[in-house]
Amino acid sequence: MLSLFGLLLGLALLIALTMRGVELLIAAPVCALLVALTSSMAMFPQLAGPGAPSFTDAYMSGFSGFVTSWFFMFLLGSLFGKFMEASGAADSVAQWIVRRLGARHAVLAVVLACAVLTFGGISVFVVAFGVYPMALSLFRAGDVPRRFLPGALAFGSVTFTMTTAGSPEIQNWIPIQYLGTSPWAGWQVSLPVAAFMFLTGHWWLKRMISRAVAGGERFEARADDPVDEVRDLPSAATSVLPLVAVLGLSFLLHDVLRESALIIALSGGIATSLVLHRRFIGALHVPVAAGALGALIAIANTAAVVGFGGVAKLSPAFQEAVAWITSMPGNPLVGAAIAVTLIAGLAGSASGGQAIALPILAPLYLAQGVSPDALHRVVAIASGGLDSLPHNGYVVTTIRAICREQYSRAYPALAAMSAIVPLAGLALAVLLFSL
Repeated sequence: MLSLFGLLLGLALLIALTMRGVELLIAAPVCALLVALTSSMAMFPQLAGPGAPSFTDAYMSGFSGFVTSWFFMFLLGSLFGKFMEASGAADSVAQWIVRRLGARHAVLAVVLACAVLTFGGISVFVVAFGVYPMALSLFRAGDVPRRFLPGALAFGSVTFTMTTAGSPEIQNWIPIQYLGTSPWAGWQVSLPVAAFMFLTGHWWLKRMISRAVAGGERFEARADDPVDEVRDLPSAATSVLPLVAVLGLSFLLHDVLRESALIIALSGGIATSLVLHRRFIGALHVPVAAGALGALIAIANTAAVVGFGGVAKLSPAFQEAVAWITSMPGNPLVGAAIAVTLIAGLAGSASGGQAIALPILAPLYLAQGVSPDALHRVVAIASGGLDSLPHNGYVVTTIRAICREQYSRAYPALAAMSAIVPLAGLALAVLLFSL
């Protein structure tokens, strides 16, 4: 009971501190320590029994493991975004879109740009880095309140694209090893569900923005924004080529190198930008320094939250909660949907929720004759719901490190897009599979 109290209190405290803007490098380990103490976890490995976890080991394993896996992607993704910004390529593409679609479609353009990159194999952690400069230009041109930027980026990255059939994102690939399925599992249901999420989310996001504009909100420029001045810009045709390079290289190398394909793809995008737009960039040390610093802040904040999850998942309460959630009676697809949704919320990670739940759920439900394809799709969609609680690494990175927004301003729209819309899509998927 004490472990459960500590887990829930630690999670609630982390969410509250995150929402209040407390430094995550302080908040996350403090909340993780609370979970460890109430779970009778030793502070240091020297004080732990044989095979027993310790707070410092569990936290730093999660923290350093994330940095090890994602450092180069964060660094190169941040540098790519800064080169697109410094060269004026982001402004050029944004102006072209505004001329073709009109400024009133700025939000749709941002969502579609994220969707293309996500479906091209670019990790959702990296997509926002690349799209943000263009998105900022589009929001400025369309006079859209910038607090909706994180919501637009998340909607295009972690909803209808991340978990739908055919997506190259890891959230669509983890079930394969447990269920023997393919990335296109359950496509007959997945495609209409993705369409439902896109149409519903786009309508809702536009409605929220329209109400904000009617209330007097406008785009708010900041002192550290790229200077909006008359300048010599590269052509739209060459400006889009760095994005094409990233997308093409990622698509070609994804099956061979998996996530590591992003290193080559982003490097190719940076190289393309330098070759085509060197004269527009100016002093190279400026975007390089800004990109490196931005990457360090982003990955440190995200890793701090992942470290909390590393401690939480070793607590007795978490293990008991997983056992209870995964043994619920009733329709197996409903049980799987609820189990993965709740576990992903506790872990603050879509992929983490799947990795914890599937080893338990897969053999249990397959033995009952549940369709592997249906289970694959339900698990994938379910993982993208409550994982978007405020302590989620992607949410932290997008709101605080990339968009530099306050949670109180930006999180409501992001939560609507990346939590409520996917949960509605999950309910529709379970219904269609059950018919």
